[in-house]
Amino acid sequence: MKTLRSYEKNIAKIGLFLLIAAFTSCNALKRVEEDELLLTKTNIFVNSEKIKSEDIQSLVLQEPNSTLLGYPLRLNLYNLAKKDPDSSFQAWLYRKENREKRLVNILSQKQVNRLGESFLVKGYSDWLKKIGEPPSIIDTLKAKKSLQRLSVYYGSKGYFNNTTSYEIDSTKKKQRAEINYKIALGKPFIVDSITRNITSLAIDSIYIRNEDKSLIKNSKQFDLADFNNERKRLSELFRNTGVYNFQESSIAYNILRDTMRVNDDQKMSVELNIGDLRKRGDSIITTSEYKVFRLDKINIYPDYALNEDKSDLKSVEYDNYTIYYKDKLRYKPKALADAIFLEKDSLYRDIDKIRTYRRITNLNTFKYPNILFTEDSTQSKLTADIFLATRPKFSWAFDFDITHSNIKSLGIGFSTALISRNIFRGAETLSLSVGGTFGLLSDETSTENFFSETGADVNITFPRIWFPFFNWKKIIPSYKLPQSRISVGTSFQKNIGLDKQTFNTILGYNWATDRFNKNNVELLNIQFVNNLNPDRFYNVYQSTFERLNDIAVDYADDPTLQDFYIMPEPPDGPVLIIPEGTTGFTNAILNVDVPSTPEDFEDVASIEERRIRLTENNLIFATNYTFNKNNRTNINDNDFYSFRFKVESAGGLLSGISNLIEFDKNENGDRTVFGVPFSQYIKTEFDYIKHWDLSRSNVLAFRSFFGIAIPYGNSNSVPFVRSYFGGGSNDNRAWYPYSLGPGSTDNINDFNEANMKIALNLEYRFPIVGNFKGAIFADAGNIWNVWDNVQDPAAVFQGFESLSELALGTGMGVRYDFTYFVFRLDMGFKTHNPAELPGQRWFRDYNFANAVLQIGINYPF
Repeated sequence: MKTLRSYEKNIAKIGLFLLIAAFTSCNALKRVEEDELLLTKTNIFVNSEKIKSEDIQSLVLQEPNSTLLGYPLRLNLYNLAKKDPDSSFQAWLYRKENREKRLVNILSQKQVNRLGESFLVKGYSDWLKKIGEPPSIIDTLKAKKSLQRLSVYYGSKGYFNNTTSYEIDSTKKKQRAEINYKIALGKPFIVDSITRNITSLAIDSIYIRNEDKSLIKNSKQFDLADFNNERKRLSELFRNTGVYNFQESSIAYNILRDTMRVNDDQKMSVELNIGDLRKRGDSIITTSEYKVFRLDKINIYPDYALNEDKSDLKSVEYDNYTIYYKDKLRYKPKALADAIFLEKDSLYRDIDKIRTYRRITNLNTFKYPNILFTEDSTQSKLTADIFLATRPKFSWAFDFDITHSNIKSLGIGFSTALISRNIFRGAETLSLSVGGTFGLLSDETSTENFFSETGADVNITFPRIWFPFFNWKKIIPSYKLPQSRISVGTSFQKNIGLDKQTFNTILGYNWATDRFNKNNVELLNIQFVNNLNPDRFYNVYQSTFERLNDIAVDYADDPTLQDFYIMPEPPDGPVLIIPEGTTGFTNAILNVDVPSTPEDFEDVASIEERRIRLTENNLIFATNYTFNKNNRTNINDNDFYSFRFKVESAGGLLSGISNLIEFDKNENGDRTVFGVPFSQYIKTEFDYIKHWDLSRSNVLAFRSFFGIAIPYGNSNSVPFVRSYFGGGSNDNRAWYPYSLGPGSTDNINDFNEANMKIALNLEYRFPIVGNFKGAIFADAGNIWNVWDNVQDPAAVFQGFESLSELALGTGMGVRYDFTYFVFRLDMGFKTHNPAELPGQRWFRDYNFANAVLQIGINYPF
């Protein structure tokens, strides 16, 4: 164990040494020879105008060394490595007489040889070279090739007569230079006329009907991208109008320049050529005219096994589909037909095949399908064979994790789920999950040190919109991948907070308008929160208790309140007994049984209002709609945006029913269901995220969020589980969760929350070394109360003037990319703290002593 600690200390020292050495070893020219120049910058000038486009910059083959906030960290790490570690070791070994002999006597000749190959000698230098970056020495051959690439690029834009050159500017600093690439474009070439030569009558007819949509037009500047995109457009057009076997390679363009024109030599003629279908045989290539095909037979093979004998299969006809099966058909024919978009007697369309693939895969019942098409003898009709391989009927998953937080000293969690597919023969999926977390508490708010959280859920997913007596196919067709979900769940907390017991029921629908737009509707979202131990309120919310106890100290001498205190020995003052003393003192003040100052009465009333709201049981009967738009094309796309909009209404249905059926009421006049007042509010949220790919894995990320929940009718506040909080690893990182706001209040509660939130985040992300990434961020935002029962002006949003209470946290972070997830460590500093007095809010706690360390998984936005 001692050796392990010593090893860890040495590793830390080595890391610190490398960091200090890299920053102090500023000789970037260490590996640059006298006749070489270190490349510091590349500039591209087109017609004397500097070009900043990253796409054009990427055409240059040689780039300067990467920097970390302007500092060439990787270059200096590379320079720390021994140039020839083997020779250095040999020189050291023989520098003193008999050194090798002494080492051999202690170790052995073989071990001495291995020492020269060890990490400390050779491996250390190899590691530095691996994580570092060699100096970018100017290479004139690469500069010339870069010019060729730039010339070809601008030639593809119609500037065929462009001229290029480069110059090396080494006047600014010793042995350092910039390369300036210069391009003179000249006059662009223009499309003057377009003709066509199409051998297939079917193809020619389709082209003529859609000629007006062509991307290549007369009097338009030549652009090779237009020709490539037009080839793709035509291929998609033909393959979606019956020509199932069309080959994009059949499309070719002849571009001719009219040499007879002397005064107008920038005009060009374009000829579109579309040849016949080419088929490669055993020894020869044959051609045939493209034709339009219609679908004749559509055969579906569920439970199909590879190389299975089809003659043993039974069949059933359903809605122009023939379904083949072996012993028993496990699926309802309608469920299979709904997943197929190929229709008998219709023109073949590629989009129908793609939608069929997506729909079948989305069912989560079959593996990726295989669809084969066979031509008949007339070469005008197709037979489609759809082969489906089923997933296992049952599958089981198990997860295990370890948690730690400011409440949980140590938590061991697990969850297990049993999935059953095709439970009603309609490709439905049933999921039964059970999970829990058990461990030790890190606070002293409980008489016990052990906590537990357990829960169970039942989910059924239907691959369609399930809604009785209404045909949703006309509004949400099957190719939009509709799903219905019914979920019932419960969870229990033991020795955490007020020991909540929660029941959830959801009836929801989701569908995708296209690959970028998704919709989700929860027609019913019912949640019942039952606080099992409300008397523990002041044990859990210690800050609130301290506020109440500070007031109660001044009334400890009142004889009518003597039974409410514990009287410890000085210097400790009297302490209210929980819960008898806190309840008795609060009632005595609010019922005016004991005279109090107006300020004390108001503070006690505010504390009691908060206690009632956080300890009362909640019944939330809500409906919500969420729209998500995300134009990110893949996981490597760092230039995208996403937008989320959500609106939720709670209590409206129950309020309407109460006009027809008389509900019970509590002492406050609130209507109740089974003795619990139902919540009534309307809530809306806007969340916008934008990422800019700056260059070389440098990303600028921005997020803006606005949310508000307005209580009305049966409620004068929003339930705690539907309110907003500020702070945390994914919010304002200079504050811990629930510690920011509301407004300019001074963190008076343990869990600060409100019904309105504004958040703005800006983060610059950059690579450091290898899988290590860095970030600099600024987080602004706050929460406020608005149109509810909170009266404290410091916590209430008063209009635009309250925007001066936006908190600002700035900081830095380091991340390690594990490919499948990112581990994140961020340090935030309170830059503008609205809880401070006006005039003292900026940089008051801007130091490491008051910094907040946040740990997170994956990026915050």
